[in-house]
Amino acid sequence: MQIRDTHSKIIGYLLWIFGFLGSHRFYYGRPVTGTIWFFTLGLFFVGWIIDLFLIPSMDREASLRFHGGDIDYNIAWLLLTFLGAFGVHRMYQGKWITGILYLFTLGLFGLGVLYDFWTLNTQISVRNAERG
Repeated sequence: MQIRDTHSKIIGYLLWIFGFLGSHRFYYGRPVTGTIWFFTLGLFFVGWIIDLFLIPSMDREASLRFHGGDIDYNIAWLLLTFLGAFGVHRMYQGKWITGILYLFTLGLFGLGVLYDFWTLNTQISVRNAERG
């Protein structure tokens, strides 16, 4: 069985630039440490620097944990990161009702966006498994 590369190292490194806020950790499916990085500025920047060298292993682990398929993780994460409050990432997944709800409530007042940062990889993995 061939492992499909679900996440991109390039996107991981781009998000690492903002990694002191946990962006890359959320992207690779590590919401707990992503939240810790968010509140401690990447563990006072030390963890952020160390992560520069950990991204390749986080990328491999993400490819093993999550199902590839029609819904692209990279596109969904870029949409969530930059347009999350407008629900575009949900519409991309085919979740039109909640996407429109996010659009009119700015991502359910930000809490829905935070929820999606925690669960987006799992949401996509489940959708891809159902379709594929």
